[in-house]
Amino acid sequence: MTTTDDAPALDRKKVRAFARHLFGVYTGGALTFLIDIGHRTGLFTAATAGAATATELADRAGLQERYVREWLGAMVTAEIMTYDPATSRYALPPEHAAALTGDGSKNMAPMAAMVPLLGRNLDGIEQAFRTGGGVPYSAFSPDFTGVMDQLNRRPLDELLVDAWLPLVPGLTDRLTAGARVADVGCGTGHALVLLAAAFPASTFTGYDIAPDAIARATAEAAAAGLTNVAFEVADVAAFRPAVPLDVVFAIDAVHDQADPAAVLRGVHDALVPGGTFVMVDMAASSDLAENVGNPFAPWIYAISTLHCMTVSLAHDGAGLGAAWGEQLARTMLDDAGFGEVVTHPAPGQALNLIYATQRPSSSR
Repeated sequence: MTTTDDAPALDRKKVRAFARHLFGVYTGGALTFLIDIGHRTGLFTAATAGAATATELADRAGLQERYVREWLGAMVTAEIMTYDPATSRYALPPEHAAALTGDGSKNMAPMAAMVPLLGRNLDGIEQAFRTGGGVPYSAFSPDFTGVMDQLNRRPLDELLVDAWLPLVPGLTDRLTAGARVADVGCGTGHALVLLAAAFPASTFTGYDIAPDAIARATAEAAAAGLTNVAFEVADVAAFRPAVPLDVVFAIDAVHDQADPAAVLRGVHDALVPGGTFVMVDMAASSDLAENVGNPFAPWIYAISTLHCMTVSLAHDGAGLGAAWGEQLARTMLDDAGFGEVVTHPAPGQALNLIYATQRPSSSR
């Protein structure tokens, strides 16, 4: 069937279905703000103490009942919490609490803060769409440092030493025996603080371009009484350590660099022959068609557009983006001179892939 001007007729059912889907997308965005509020104010944690009225829950969290009651309306109708009209009590099911509370890697509540953070620079992103360039990393400061720290701290605590390191043959033994180790794009340095505490015979240096992140890293290491770890403000594209390294880590750091190829070449050249490079990055394909159906792909492309890609393009960079994908990553690692690359899904972090490779013992 066609209209009088020969344009295809619209399938009204499909129009309505898509409109409902689109409204669901908008609703999810709005609810993300309220999940962030629930995390910030301790409402989810307070709810784990048991079913409560709005007044009781507000009292537990030390908050205003009227705001809590309206927030609860959103949580109930979004099927995040339950409501018993007979008792006027609200409850957080334990299965939902597992994803919204606690100190473990399964707590997804800190992730909600990414949405309001990335939304602050929409004007700059719009301008970049029109004229090119991008929004610099500094535009996301200082809040980006804290949000990323909260997002990554729990998974690192739980997974880095016990789940991720054993995936790389011989790495734990190498660190135990004593190795010179660096982390490029280390952020607040929590990964190296954990590694320095776990492997006192090794020495660790973290590099990041953000002074506020390095300040936090230095303070955490000092508070832990660690003397085998240090941090430096540096552009990792110019990574040239004075002493060759045995191991280098890059955790969710390569894809948003202005010159990622230079970073990878620098890491390769900094390693001793046979030295190990461990890169943790997004689990995606370089081929869009292969990402269709991946439930994490919309998030990866979204955060890439709003942060990862634009901070690179702001400095006339490569603009790889978070969805640069395994195929391109392997090509770039090969171009940088690395040997065989082995990948593993990151235990406990479905968004990530762990790449392990080495500088060959002899030149190719």
